[in-house]
Amino acid sequence: MQVTVLGAGSMGHGIAQVSAMAGHDVILRDIEDEFVENGLEGIRTNLQGGVDRDKLTEAEMTETLARIEGMTDLEAAVADADLVVEAVPEDMDLKKEVFADVEAATSEDTIIASNTSSLSVTEMASALERPERAVGLHFFNPPHIMDLVEIVIAEQTDDRTEAFAIDYVQGIDKEDVVVRDTAGFATSRLGVALGLEAIRMVEQGVASPADIDEGMSVGYGHPMGPLELTDHVGLDVRLHIAEHLREELGERFKPPQSLRRKVRANKLGKKTGEGYYVWENGERVGMSGEWGDDDE
Repeated sequence: MQVTVLGAGSMGHGIAQVSAMAGHDVILRDIEDEFVENGLEGIRTNLQGGVDRDKLTEAEMTETLARIEGMTDLEAAVADADLVVEAVPEDMDLKKEVFADVEAATSEDTIIASNTSSLSVTEMASALERPERAVGLHFFNPPHIMDLVEIVIAEQTDDRTEAFAIDYVQGIDKEDVVVRDTAGFATSRLGVALGLEAIRMVEQGVASPADIDEGMSVGYGHPMGPLELTDHVGLDVRLHIAEHLREELGERFKPPQSLRRKVRANKLGKKTGEGYYVWENGERVGMSGEWGDDDE
């Protein structure tokens, strides 16, 4: 099967990687050569890390990379695709435009999926002449590590598309959960609620970010705490999702002021070097602001 991924950022290149590792031919497309090359380099780095940790062999890495091609031409990228997954920024107008452009350049059997974490797949599907081919495939960051994919069924999604999505997710060795298209789906809605409350607790001086996170990771078995996860996701992304959920679901999703202040200051988390933690070379080295150094 040919899988085309639109957007070579952290989510896009991760989706491309896991698809290629499962044996699919993959095209990774972005709007500039630099973005494509950065995405391909991210895949190479991830795979080399797997080799270094004895998670895969050199031969498996070479075979995976051989299945991935990068390009900037949208029509060429999607022309022969069985599945197109968009991983472009979380902007509804942009996603609807991408959906329409993909449909114009693909066969009527091509499945068109969105990696959105919170936006309405039903609304995206409305941009298509054949909206029954639309589905949400919400991967978790980083896709090559996280096991879950949330399959989001739009109002228009037909049985063939749903079955295709389930087969694809299971075929790339991920766990699937199927949800109906509602604001925040299941995982983002719960995850954002937990993250916002953790931020409020930091504002109120209940505990440090590290202690709150340790309480959830050790006490509840979460792979990482809600504040560290916010830094990984991006504070700007979390703020955008919270504002969307507030509009759809009410004031319980009102973003805390400290989150707004950090976004205004470009303290967006791991990608900018500081959020609720301080990051150097991708590693957590301390806590931001009054909490001082991390105890780890």
